[in-house]
Amino acid sequence: MARPVCPKCHYPLNACLCSSIERMQVSTELIVLQDPSEVGHAKNSVRLMELVIPETQVYVGETPQDFQALRHYLDSCGKPIFLVYPSDSSSDVAETSFTDQAVLLLLDGTWRKAYKLLQLNPWLQSYPALHLDLTSASNYKIRKASRADSLSTLEAAAMMLKAIEPDLQITPLTNALDAMVQQRIRSMPLEVRKRYE
Repeated sequence: MARPVCPKCHYPLNACLCSSIERMQVSTELIVLQDPSEVGHAKNSVRLMELVIPETQVYVGETPQDFQALRHYLDSCGKPIFLVYPSDSSSDVAETSFTDQAVLLLLDGTWRKAYKLLQLNPWLQSYPALHLDLTSASNYKIRKASRADSLSTLEAAAMMLKAIEPDLQITPLTNALDAMVQQRIRSMPLEVRKRYE
């Protein structure tokens, strides 16, 4: 039998995050390409992004056919489009000038799944790529990561937004993530919880 969920935040009632959600408006358009395995994941940070920034668009899929509607939209949107993905050819967002409202494409999944999304969708590589110069570790300590520069999709979006819109207060995003992390840690058995505290 499924656990009852909050009708607003769609998290289980005993993990409701509504009191930690503060909506915010941004000029930058956020579009997430999400690996199907992330959709039902309890620790999915994209769900939080959608609660804090309701205009966030999420497209679930793997193949170019899955993203046909997105590609049509991007072809007609008339805004500069950037792929958020670190590579040898990506530019530091802090050193990139934005003269117009931009679209950010974020890949949601583990490093392996994000890389697979990129390989299955070579059309993504037609857009200039951006990366972050990371000076602090991720606060998303409830998920294992194979790389020291791993960020949750929400954290990457928050840091990108701050770089593009310097006057923007990103605390609604970081506070929501922190609330989810703390709630998850509190729900762990004591011996497991000690590893995170």
